[in-house]
Amino acid sequence: MELGVFYILAAVIVVSGLLVVTLKNIFHSALMLILCLFGVAGIYILLHADFLAAVQVLLYVGGVTILMIFAIMVTHQLTGKKIKHYNEQPVPAGLIILSLLILLIVSITRTAFEVADKAEPMPTVAVIGRALMTDYVLPFEVVSVVLLVALIGAIVIARRD
Repeated sequence: MELGVFYILAAVIVVSGLLVVTLKNIFHSALMLILCLFGVAGIYILLHADFLAAVQVLLYVGGVTILMIFAIMVTHQLTGKKIKHYNEQPVPAGLIILSLLILLIVSITRTAFEVADKAEPMPTVAVIGRALMTDYVLPFEVVSVVLLVALIGAIVIARRD
């Protein structure tokens, strides 16, 4: 069951990653990037890394890509032209990709991967939360104050006019 889900997620990641770099419309590329990052979060869930999956969805899917889409839409409104991107040198890019693919295949086939016994998955969120609120509470609070100062500074800079 897990192997089937892994292959489905891997196919989603590979296909959406290819679409990110091959689509002509930059907005559609950003949407495919969101799908790719959701697939990576699914792989994290399969690996029982629930904290990493939540961070992947919150920071990358929820923050970074939405910010990119917002910037694309605002820029599109300002310029009035359709934003398109394309590769001006497809032959050198294809040769580089092909050489990297061959290098990866050779290195994977020649490496002897040792398989360890399957360990019992541990809940990572509770351990990280307990560590942040006990051992690392001072650095955690310092970082929160620094982020608050950066946010206030960004608001002040943006509202200068």
